[in-house]
Amino acid sequence: MKHEDTQVDQVKKEDREKRKGGGLLRGDLLLLAGVLLFSLFFWVAVRLFSKEGSDLLVSVDGETRMTLPLDRDTEQVIETELGRNVIRIRNGSVTCEEADCPDKLCVKHHAIHREGETIICLPHKLVLEVKGR
Repeated sequence: MKHEDTQVDQVKKEDREKRKGGGLLRGDLLLLAGVLLFSLFFWVAVRLFSKEGSDLLVSVDGETRMTLPLDRDTEQVIETELGRNVIRIRNGSVTCEEADCPDKLCVKHHAIHREGETIICLPHKLVLEVKGR
């Protein structure tokens, strides 16, 4: 039993020495490379197979407020008892230009234009969703 404990201790000691200074082991690098390749594949697949949207569905608290075509530039103000958002359609893309919510995540969100993409303002219960025909 003492001999087995010594071998286990030796393996643990060697592993610690390999990782000194935060270094990565070969297995760590292979795992990281695999995750990166999978992510790249997924991103390319989404880009290749998603369609350009044609309409914007604007919902507040689960109720549809309006549907706007993406091929017409426009700006709309959405006012509710929860707050105010300004949405803009320009060159087929949708952004939330202004919001009086505390975190402004909807304003920081990138422009959307592909079918199924959304911008959500949780404090105002606003959902902007790109739809296809």
